[in-house]
Amino acid sequence: MQRGGTGILAFVIVLLLMPLGHALMVLVEHLFGAAMLPSAAVVGALGMGLLWWGVARPMRDLYATLLGALGGVLTWTGWVEFSFVWIAQKLSVQPLMENGEVATKPEYLVMVSSLGLLGAMTLVFLFSYTRCPFFAWIQKRSSVNCPAPPTSAPHRPLALIAFLEMIMLIWTFYLVLLLCYDEQIAGDRHPATWVVAFGSLAWSVHLFGKLLRIKAFDHAVRYAVPTVVIFWNFVEVMGRWGLFKEIWVHPLEHWPENSLILGIFVFFTWYYTRKGRHDRQRRGRTPIAGASGNAGTATDRPGTHAFDATLPTTADRLGIIGSTPTP
Repeated sequence: MQRGGTGILAFVIVLLLMPLGHALMVLVEHLFGAAMLPSAAVVGALGMGLLWWGVARPMRDLYATLLGALGGVLTWTGWVEFSFVWIAQKLSVQPLMENGEVATKPEYLVMVSSLGLLGAMTLVFLFSYTRCPFFAWIQKRSSVNCPAPPTSAPHRPLALIAFLEMIMLIWTFYLVLLLCYDEQIAGDRHPATWVVAFGSLAWSVHLFGKLLRIKAFDHAVRYAVPTVVIFWNFVEVMGRWGLFKEIWVHPLEHWPENSLILGIFVFFTWYYTRKGRHDRQRRGRTPIAGASGNAGTATDRPGTHAFDATLPTTADRLGIIGSTPTP
């Protein structure tokens, strides 16, 4: 594949997961009626099943990564979001209305209460070994010594890494946006919301440039997760401002468009696995780098990938793996 093609393909695949996740939640709400919560539990269980498949079954890295990312979206939608739906219904929480329209649904008002739990999870990451420059910078200036874990881990659970990264990033930036939208804190037209929106756009462009330099398909998808989730902040704010209609929030009304999104996702995922498999086969037939004194390019060497430039892999921060990321 031409230079940058791997990163673009990975970005598109992860990007399409965002509207599909929204559409799935709305469909479960509207199609299953009284069976909504049990159906959501099944969706979350399906995500857990994909994670188990990616972790327990020996498979190529690219398959494990895809299973983890998709499992993260399904588990977040089925178990996390619908748990807030359940509590909002149980407590009769009313939606936030603006100009006679629902601005924030009840479950997202309840979700803000998870801020303390997210903060506690962040402390776990902060006081663990990490390659994230942001956390490493804080650790250095707060005299936190987090030695690197042993480097003898035989296998990196890539499905778990992608799964946790997807959930933690979606959770984090959901709360960022909800706090910005809160009129008692800022408001959706407040300068802070502008900073979050366009700051996220600039940040995602920066990360996308780094993503284009990644050659390994599986690593490109894992790096596309933070790139896309941060970019999606901008999309969410633009939708909140009414600059376009979020068709994925109305999947029954816009079923042709959403079906097209699903079809494109399936096609690009198939193409991704096909090209990734051929890429691995081609690299397997080439001489091992270093046999002729060549250590490879910076994009191929461990520790020079995009995870060093953004949030660390969640599994790294939890100490699940102990080696530098490899493609």
